[in-house]
Amino acid sequence: MSNQDYIVRGTAAQGQIRCFGISSKNLVEEARRRHDCSPVIAAALGRLLSGAAMMGAMMKNEDDLLTLQIDSQGPVKSLVVTADAFGHVKGYAGNPQVDLPPKHKGKLDVSAAVAPGVLTVIKDIGLKEPYSGQVQLVSGEIAEDLTYYFAVSEQTPSAVSLGVLVDTDCTISCAGGFIVQLMPGTEDEIIGKLEETLKETPSITQMLTQGMSIEDILNQVLGQFDLELLEEKREVSFHCNCSKERMTKALISLGSKEIQSILDDGEDVEMNCHFCNSHYVFDREELEAIQAELKSRQ
Repeated sequence: MSNQDYIVRGTAAQGQIRCFGISSKNLVEEARRRHDCSPVIAAALGRLLSGAAMMGAMMKNEDDLLTLQIDSQGPVKSLVVTADAFGHVKGYAGNPQVDLPPKHKGKLDVSAAVAPGVLTVIKDIGLKEPYSGQVQLVSGEIAEDLTYYFAVSEQTPSAVSLGVLVDTDCTISCAGGFIVQLMPGTEDEIIGKLEETLKETPSITQMLTQGMSIEDILNQVLGQFDLELLEEKREVSFHCNCSKERMTKALISLGSKEIQSILDDGEDVEMNCHFCNSHYVFDREELEAIQAELKSRQ
């Protein structure tokens, strides 16, 4: 599975710590390519996609759906990502072509593109109403914002690390991340040791560039706590469930009057999917078929 993106899960300190790690280069590259993202937005969207995929892996049921939404006052305007429990994730940026000067040592200035703003996490897990938690962005760097969300909205002390390295030709060189969470009742000694280890841990992109796998990285962080990784890896991919059939339903929902107005204009209709940037064209014949179906229902 070396070329396939994947999520790995594990526990440490006899179940007092749980962890998730993701290798996500292909996923992030697919998103960058589909939306023609600038380097800084590829990094921002890539981090959010990686984080969402791991949070999706925390869900238990096949119909569960997670949405991470950033409403930004920065130039990106918005970032929206959804993930399910099976490693399917998709997302888009409100303004994918933001171009900003790099920070020191050539680092992409994700914070300047994204912050200030608000992060909303929506979990549709089969209850009457979806669960929704909202926090202000603390930095716009994404990982720190998710760490803050876990602490404030879910009362789960967490360390989130996310990284995307963009090559000189604007393609994705590497991407990945991890989430380490403390379970209720974790011993103070373990918390202290973990905090010290995390302070000394290099950035995700630094470790990936050195050829470390996600398993290697989790071992570096949690090896001293008797890390146990689950054998099963979960494949992850950019996956959108849009289709011509779904777009047809959207057109039908406009109603007969609106469809007639489109027919009177005499133009084909092109519908675009925000999440994957796929285009669907409906010609006059298809529009007339939709109109006929609507009239048969009246």
